Amino acid sequence: MVELLPSILSADFAHLADEVAAAERGGGTVIHVDVMDGHFVPNITLGPPVVKSLRKATSLPLDCHLMIDNPNEYIPAFADAGANWIGVHYETCPHLHRTIELIHNHGMKAGVVLNPATRVELILDILPMLHHVLIMSVNPGFGGQKFIPFSLEKIRKLAQIRKDLGLRFRIEVDGGVAHDTIAQVVQAGADLLVAGNAVFGDGNAERNAQELLAAAKKVAGEAS
Repeated sequence: MVELLPSILSADFAHLADEVAAAERGGGTVIHVDVMDGHFVPNITLGPPVVKSLRKATSLPLDCHLMIDNPNEYIPAFADAGANWIGVHYETCPHLHRTIELIHNHGMKAGVVLNPATRVELILDILPMLHHVLIMSVNPGFGGQKFIPFSLEKIRKLAQIRKDLGLRFRIEVDGGVAHDTIAQVVQAGADLLVAGNAVFGDGNAERNAQELLAAAKKVAGEAS
């Protein structure tokens, strides 16, 4: 089943609760939270206090994407703030198995995120432990970037691995997912679709979410 994960990175933070509510009315089922530290990626966004406030504003699962160095140090704080899913970058976790176990031990679903130049084969051994794998289809750091076409082959490869191994992890895609790319992303095998600018960019989150989700479900052969 394809799901739309509105990314609050592109939302109006002065009206964040209203923006999230609009995206939820449009069919968003998980709220994607981009956490950036200014070290691993060239931007600084938000941390556990905003997640804690967001938790009060919605009952939807909160998918926290940690684009940060030393994620182990912050996983407990995000759990306490109300995060439901945590995605950590392969590139920042020298002891990835330990990090995944830490996420599980704090009662959250664990995901691994791969930058555009990181091969999916590098996480084969860890796949049975994962709730989701997030393929970055832009270089992380800023919203509104253009989709990187070779990401589609990575999605296809990951979907084939999932089938061959009989696993059930979800395939999430983040970066440049919009009206002109969403069909290709779903056709390649993704089922969790992160969209920020395409949902919130023009101030019509409910309508945009509805249109994106309808387009994705059409390609997936699901009823709207």
